[in-house]
Amino acid sequence: MPPTHLRVSDADRDQVVEHVKAAYAEGRLDKDEMDLRLDHAMTAQTHADLMPVMADLHHRTLTAFPKPHDQPARAADGTDRVAGAAAHLITLTGLFVVGPLIMLLTAGRTSPYVRRHAMEALNFHLTVFGATILLPFTVVGIVLVPLFWVLGIVLSIVGGASALADGDFRYPLTIRLIK
Repeated sequence: MPPTHLRVSDADRDQVVEHVKAAYAEGRLDKDEMDLRLDHAMTAQTHADLMPVMADLHHRTLTAFPKPHDQPARAADGTDRVAGAAAHLITLTGLFVVGPLIMLLTAGRTSPYVRRHAMEALNFHLTVFGATILLPFTVVGIVLVPLFWVLGIVLSIVGGASALADGDFRYPLTIRLIK
């Protein structure tokens, strides 16, 4: 680490900002604390100003979140692809919202690939569930509900196949409540 009296560069600030954002995404910081730390990081003049921002995050952050230029992003391995596909296909067993939620809370904690696919499947099936409840209040909605369920089955299969092929899949007409 450079001496504390040296001025920081934009790259130094950006690196600290990324570590703080990663800690927030992992649940180690709440929103207010993240905002406060980001403000301190962006206004830091010297390395001494950055030290309090990272003080309680530093050890874990350096080991858990390597710098982007240290190593490339890991491609999804076979296990991640199968788990990502399961996040989409588990809904075919009748676990429409619960299945993707289970995948998100289990495998999604260790794999960003699985998390991305489970979150997408969860958002889609929450949207279908909401449409199933709200659409029958209209005459046209009564006709559309079965079409939404068929579309949900077909798109779940397409999403599962896309996850197995190491691709990204976005469900159409989805309200993304979970970020």
